[in-house]
Amino acid sequence: MDNNQNQDPNNINIQLNEVIAAGVYVNLALVNHSPSEFVLDFIQLMPGVQQANVRSRVILAPLHAKRVLAALQQNITNYEQQFGEIKEMEPFVVGGNNVQA
Repeated sequence: MDNNQNQDPNNINIQLNEVIAAGVYVNLALVNHSPSEFVLDFIQLMPGVQQANVRSRVILAPLHAKRVLAALQQNITNYEQQFGEIKEMEPFVVGGNNVQA
């Protein structure tokens, strides 16, 4: 019997190496878009320093961006049910097509 017959075609084997698993700390995100993609720049901004470093850039198709938004919203809802409301300290800054968060 072929081993592939017993596997769920919707099951994806995701690999995560140690460097990526360690993650990076960010405290600012810039979101830009074009007709064909969304670009998310995740930035580490240190207090009192005028230069910030982009720690990671993620480029998504519009459909995937919408899916990420839905997944993030569901996780925030789950988090707030368990730990209480997340209160915003500062409003979003909007400029042109990008949004800072």
